[in-house]
This record gives sequence, structure tokens and C-alpha cells, in this order.
Amino acid sequence: MRIPDKLASRLPGRLGDRSDKGVVSLVRLHGVITPSSGPVPRAVLNAASVEKVLERAFSADGLVAVALQINSPGGAPTQSALIADRIRGLAEEKEVPVLAFCEDVAASGGYWLACAGDEIYAHATSIVGSIGVISAGFGLQGLIERFGVERRLYTAGRAKSRLDPFLPEKPEDVEWLRGLQDQLHEMFTMWVTERRGDRLNTERDPFTGEVWTGARAVETGLIDGLGTPRSVLADRFPDAEIVPVESRRPLLARLGIGAPAAAATFSPVNSLLGIAEAAEVRALWARYGL
Repeated sequence: MRIPDKLASRLPGRLGDRSDKGVVSLVRLHGVITPSSGPVPRAVLNAASVEKVLERAFSADGLVAVALQINSPGGAPTQSALIADRIRGLAEEKEVPVLAFCEDVAASGGYWLACAGDEIYAHATSIVGSIGVISAGFGLQGLIERFGVERRLYTAGRAKSRLDPFLPEKPEDVEWLRGLQDQLHEMFTMWVTERRGDRLNTERDPFTGEVWTGARAVETGLIDGLGTPRSVLADRFPDAEIVPVESRRPLLARLGIGAPAAAATFSPVNSLLGIAEAAEVRALWARYGL
């Protein structure tokens, strides 16, 4: 045996070296779904952040299935759809089943991701569902008047300043927003219906935006059963090895070298924006008691 071969034989196996037993790639999708990078590293999900992880998960030699471990209160609908579409595209290309597992919460966009699975499982205490659309904001016109601030806004196009938080709310703007929400809700409903089909219990109307525990979600047809990745995958693929697939951190970060990137661009404005983003992320989790 050559020296390089001897050294290689002592190294942990890679995804591509496990085809003799079969492989189930386990991908963890954790965080709020948003197109921005987020105030906390690796605490958000978007199409760009999961692309390489998904490609690696679906590229394993001997792949028999991919498992998604989902913990997300939702977020941006477009990013939810992009991630789910990418999962389905890879699953069809590689011709492997996808099993989704809900952890603490798979709600709103988090449940959209779960529906990318051919089967969905949850713990009895998981929070599942929230098939709806929500928008929130503040009316700040009284605040700037109190401090003697004059609002100056110039637009071309009568609808350009819709829902401006520094202007009084207009009924026609609210009506427009609700129409937009109805369109998104219809798309969400169509996606869930397409993926869940006759497994849905329509008598319970799962499309009201309500959330259920995992135990009740079985009755509603939002999930296929109760279980964890360890129990379900061991039963379904007893001879396969479960291999976690995670995003690769930069080499310097893995070695514990280098200062946080945010330190190089610190400013009072960036600091305030970071606090606001962190508060928004926290509020999304707090809606589900987490």
C-alpha cells in the first residue's frame, strides 16, 4: 500500500465513498426564510444559501433518499418557492425520494419547504401549518409630526407611495394589499394541494392560516405520520447510512481565524439596522412560542 493510500484509509469516508451501504443525505434547513443574509450567520434560509448544500446532498454515490430536517417559522414566499422548486428539480433528476421532517416549527414558508418532500413527518409537539399570508407594519405619521419633522416625498406614478408608513393609511391601499395577499394565498394553496393531494382532509379546511401540533396535523392530512429522522429512516432504509450534509464554512472560519465581517463595516446606522433585523427574526419565531 502506498503512503497516500494508507493515509486515505484512515480518513473519514466522504459522501462519494459510501455506495456499498447506500446513503441517505440529511439536510438541515433551519432559520427564517429571507433574501437577505441576516443579522446572525447561518440563521436564515434563501435559495443562494442552500444551493451548494442541496447539490452535495443529491450528488452522493449510492444515494437512496434525501431527508430534510426543517425548523422554520417561514418568511419570504418567493425564496420559499425557489428552495422548494430546487429540491423537487434535483429529486426528479436523481430519481430519489425526499422525506421531510418538521422539528419545532414548520409553519408558513417552513411548511412550503416541507411540501417539497414526498412524505412529511413531525414530532407530536411540532407546530405545523400556517398556510396563509401576513403583512405587518407601523403608522408613523404622528411620530414625525410630534418631533416637527416634515415629510418630503416625490413620486412619478400614483401608486408609487402605497402604504408609506409616514403617510395616513388609505382604504384603497389596504384593498390593494389584501388583493395581493389573496393571490399569494391561492398560490400557496395550489402548491399544498398539488403536493399533498387526496391526503388532505378538506373537511378540516387546512388553508385558514391555522397552525396545528404534529398530532393534529396527521388528522388534517398536512403530514403523513409522527416520527423523527432516526426512527423513520432506520425503518425505511435499514441498510443505509445517514450522512448529514452541511454548508461548508470558509477555511479561516473553520480554523477560528479572522474577525467577524460586520466589524469591518460597523457604523451606528448598520448597528441599528442589525438590531431591527434581529428583532424581526425574533418576532417570527415568537409567534409560535419559541
